[in-house]
Amino acid sequence: MKGNAWASKIGFILAAAGSAIGLGAIWKFPYTTGTNGGGAFLLLFLVFTLLLGLPVLIAEFLIGRISGKTALRAFSELGHKKFTFIGVLGVVTCFLLLSFYSVIGGWVLIYTLLGFSGNLTSLTSEQLGELFGTISASPLYAIVGQVVFLIITGLIVLRGVQSGIEKMSKIMMPLLFLCFIILVGRSLTLEGAGAGVRFFIEPDFSALNRTSVLSALGQAFFSLSLGVSAMLTYASYMKERGQINRSAGWIVSLNIVVSLLAGLAIFPAVFASGLDPAEGPSLLFIVLPTVFSQVQFGSVFLTLFFLLFAFASITSSIAMLEVVVSALTDRKDEATAQDKKRVTLIITTLVALVGVPSALSFGIASDVTWLGQTVFDWMDFLVSNILMPIGALLISIFAGFKLDRAIVERELATGPMVKRLIPFWRFSVCYLSPLAILIILIWPLLFS
Repeated sequence: MKGNAWASKIGFILAAAGSAIGLGAIWKFPYTTGTNGGGAFLLLFLVFTLLLGLPVLIAEFLIGRISGKTALRAFSELGHKKFTFIGVLGVVTCFLLLSFYSVIGGWVLIYTLLGFSGNLTSLTSEQLGELFGTISASPLYAIVGQVVFLIITGLIVLRGVQSGIEKMSKIMMPLLFLCFIILVGRSLTLEGAGAGVRFFIEPDFSALNRTSVLSALGQAFFSLSLGVSAMLTYASYMKERGQINRSAGWIVSLNIVVSLLAGLAIFPAVFASGLDPAEGPSLLFIVLPTVFSQVQFGSVFLTLFFLLFAFASITSSIAMLEVVVSALTDRKDEATAQDKKRVTLIITTLVALVGVPSALSFGIASDVTWLGQTVFDWMDFLVSNILMPIGALLISIFAGFKLDRAIVERELATGPMVKRLIPFWRFSVCYLSPLAILIILIWPLLFS
């Protein structure tokens, strides 16, 4: 569609950061860190993010910015039509990701409403466990929550880049950081919080295994929304050259900061209450209400947390839906607002339908398993640990070997210091990132 562009640089950065900072940083990062030993996993995550994630993020930005087109047209616009399958893979991955991501988004909306009721902090940990079991297992709660979450996402996407995505990101992201700072301050003042801080920041490499390494890589890509063409799509709306380096640096920095804030908000509180950091996906929904029930104004803090959780979830889901919708409506330059409305409605409906098995995986479909994993588990594993790294691998190789070097240097060389870093970036996307991704993808298959 014509007219898609960011109104400001800060709008682009906040929107792209919002895409990256969502359930990946606030929901998945804490429980994945908790189940993989704490500090050692955090260290791996940081290394993968900086050495592999950042160069691939820049690569994805380059493809979108230089082509000025979204996923399905970017590669042909650059003169490499046979590589369009990379964009197709990104769109499919985004679609599948949103199908199970929206299930968690629905839970978040339900818990946000329950938080406003003030009743959550009056429940015991056993009662909270039963409540989470009821909500996650109920077809009504699971599906209605998922559908409402998708409707909110669709309505924002329909308003367009500036009026919808950028405007909401400018409101949501600053509020998210403000809320997190308040929560961290409260968590760190709890008696016994020091044990949680040590668990989170002190590496214990004996707690790592092959699965932990694979999970850390998957988390690095998941938390930056890499390999799904989200960053490619957002970069295609850039109006000016010279934004890529600084924007990528800001987005990675913000993502790391939020991940650290999430850990510092959750683990000190978990340990202060003598609870299990390896609780798993239910960590936020069972453990945190228990924690906040023990502090003054706990109901207010808990509601604040779920509210920011909802904000972060929506900013990420917006990017996923925008990737699919824009890819389909960008096929023709004459696409109209009516075309986008129709495509958004169709895609949102299809996502909801495909997401039903994942939504029911905690209830009536919990017995539908393969190798002990539910549909939700397999969707998460497929997207986070297979499709996203493969997508990032292909984008990395394409940007390193196929993009015109002169154009790349013109986009990236914004100063003498940055210009000297371009050879390292090229080495990373051509060799380092692809090799690391291949090793970690193949390793579990060879040594399982």
